[in-house]
Amino acid sequence: MTTRKEFDQGLEHLHNLIIEMGVFVENALVESMEALKTIDTDRARQVIKKDPSLNQMEEKVTEIGSKLIATQQPVAKDLRRILSAFKIASDLERMGDLSVDIANVVLRLEGQKLIKPLIDLPRMAEITQLMTYESIQSFIQENVDLAYKMAKDDDQVDALYGQITRELYTIMMENPQNITQSSLLSFVGRYLERFGDHATNIGESVVYLVTGSRPDLNV
Repeated sequence: MTTRKEFDQGLEHLHNLIIEMGVFVENALVESMEALKTIDTDRARQVIKKDPSLNQMEEKVTEIGSKLIATQQPVAKDLRRILSAFKIASDLERMGDLSVDIANVVLRLEGQKLIKPLIDLPRMAEITQLMTYESIQSFIQENVDLAYKMAKDDDQVDALYGQITRELYTIMMENPQNITQSSLLSFVGRYLERFGDHATNIGESVVYLVTGSRPDLNV
């Protein structure tokens, strides 16, 4: 049977892993978007190359949390801490995958010139990066108010995505030669929109951790 001290050490390890994953995801998003702005394929490949490290961190969260449940049989908030860590780690891993998806778009754009200056996509990325940071801060502080802020931030991301989609559709209609690149940039918008959804999911997990009930912030 794991002692309480060992159990607390395990919880702290989970806590630190979540923070580490959050920093990793923020950096991956920044790097993938910077690569997109200049179609820097070398930078994009680095994002893709580093992604397995995030997967390993998620696996470590699962391993540690499962061992704690099996050996300590936690209840109440102790159990919610572990279950929340599982869910948050899963969302962060998926956010890392979305950064890889953006990096792969960069690879497909290699050798091309952007059909328009990128304004709204970087703005979406700025908001989702802030959401990622704040979602992890809400986890660290167990701050429910900050967790609920995710929903408002996500509304901004959704609005920008709609605006980008309409603009790219107009560009495709005006010049069919731009269809392929417009579609790829639209994919980036979709990836960023999903990124925001996952950050909002982390907010939901924090509310669950603190209160014992999970709201739906993605409505």
